Amino acid sequence: MKKLLLFAAIAVFGMTTSFAQDGDGGDATSQGSWLVEANTGFGEAFGGGSAIYLRSIDGTTAWNAGADVGYFIIEDLALKAGLGYGDSGVDGVDGMFGWKFGAKYYINGTIPVGADVNGSSGNDFSPMWVGIQAAYAWFIADNVSIEPGLRYGLGMNEDAGDGDFNVLSFNVGFAIHL
Repeated sequence: MKKLLLFAAIAVFGMTTSFAQDGDGGDATSQGSWLVEANTGFGEAFGGGSAIYLRSIDGTTAWNAGADVGYFIIEDLALKAGLGYGDSGVDGVDGMFGWKFGAKYYINGTIPVGADVNGSSGNDFSPMWVGIQAAYAWFIADNVSIEPGLRYGLGMNEDAGDGDFNVLSFNVGFAIHL
């Protein structure tokens, strides 16, 4: 697993460096463009989802690795899908597959707002949320952005607390625009 994560980090660094040096990527959010992003999951409640995180609380360790891909169907509006895999650290729940489907709109090309349906599944445990988020896209190159923002997830089923277990989180996204 460590080798896989190291390989992924080197690949992302290599792609980022390539795009930063290229500098002629055009409008990053134009129709027909692609978006590949990874987000931290500071507020993720359980393993799964499409975020990247590692945390240990009172001897319980949870981790997840995932990413999202989007396609700009019109200027500034991308439809997105994400996948991930992780371990929640919850007893009796071994490994969870996470998913996400939604949309992301860039207001003025720099303020991404999004909405999605996301969840996880594993060992008869399948929490599901509806999420909304807003961020600021700081373009460090024509095709690369860092997007700190806030996200709110509303629990939609019994495993997510039927609205009783809602998650407000601060996330940092790293996006490559192709």
